Amino acid sequence: MLTPVSTSALTRGKPGRATPEELQRFLLRAWILAFSLKLVGSSWDVSWHFKWLRDDFAPPHLLNSAGTVIAMALVGLHWYTGYGLDKIAKRFVEVGMAAFMIAIPIDVVNHRINGLDITAWSSSHALLYIGTGLMLIGMIRASTGVRRAVFFAFFLENWHFPALHQEYGVYALKAWYAGNPEAEPSLLSFAAQQMGRPVDDIMVEQFAQPVSYWVYPLWTGIGAMLILVLARRFTGLRWTATCVAAGYLAYRAVTGVLLGLGGFPHSAWPFFLVVGAVVIDLSFRYLPRLPVVGALLTVGALSLAFVAQGWLWEAPPYAMGAWTVAAGVLAVCWHGLDRFFPEAVREPQTAV
Repeated sequence: MLTPVSTSALTRGKPGRATPEELQRFLLRAWILAFSLKLVGSSWDVSWHFKWLRDDFAPPHLLNSAGTVIAMALVGLHWYTGYGLDKIAKRFVEVGMAAFMIAIPIDVVNHRINGLDITAWSSSHALLYIGTGLMLIGMIRASTGVRRAVFFAFFLENWHFPALHQEYGVYALKAWYAGNPEAEPSLLSFAAQQMGRPVDDIMVEQFAQPVSYWVYPLWTGIGAMLILVLARRFTGLRWTATCVAAGYLAYRAVTGVLLGLGGFPHSAWPFFLVVGAVVIDLSFRYLPRLPVVGALLTVGALSLAFVAQGWLWEAPPYAMGAWTVAAGVLAVCWHGLDRFFPEAVREPQTAV
């Protein structure tokens, strides 16, 4: 729970000043609350948009906005008092908040002009992800230990968020071909009108899976795995990657069940991420000097787990060759990380 903070502590100061313990706990909990509200709101938002037409004041948007308001207040608090963040971390959260706030009117105007964003990968949405990511980088820098792992978990979710389009699209297509579409007729009609064709198989496929089949494997095999590598390296705790990935999967499972009970569309949960995370943790323990080998083993295990998930349950469509590219790029990134950042853990000057 959040606890009141004495107003006598809220004095003007420079970034990086020593933070009173009571205020330190308050800042940490408030940031976690802000990102949690944004997290739940955005997750609900994807499911909402696979069912109904967009609405600026839909409940998921309001929940996300509540988290944004708290984050804005915290950015102002850091800026005024200098508590909780050093100069670099403070700049990250300020620039991230500015990018996010700029993205909101751009996204609204985009929808007014272009109607639906058929994909979560649009440029206006990307600016929202980038703004949130920059704020999280600042908080990762400003935290330590388990707290840092928590913010890495938020960062993983923010990165994986656009890929939810493919994960929801799997079930959208399945429901359509079963004759029981999850989307409301008004949404399908609007999307069809925007595409300039009738509501048919081709139209629904373009609505549900408009992104190249190369994107999902590259996005998860490179980006998600690199985030887990960074989490393990800069947190310095055993099984960090596994805990971060498992925590994200548990969140997806809980929210997926609740959304399903509420009549919202279903999605394919990324079980395979946990397999890649386990291999990352094992590589750090048993192959600490062989990052290239660790990367190849990670993507190899990830791709096998992904294929197995598709056989046993559901998984987005993919291009097999993308896994080879992902392995090569992750190997280069992991090797570069070892070379340019040899320290296992970098602690911030001021932590929240």
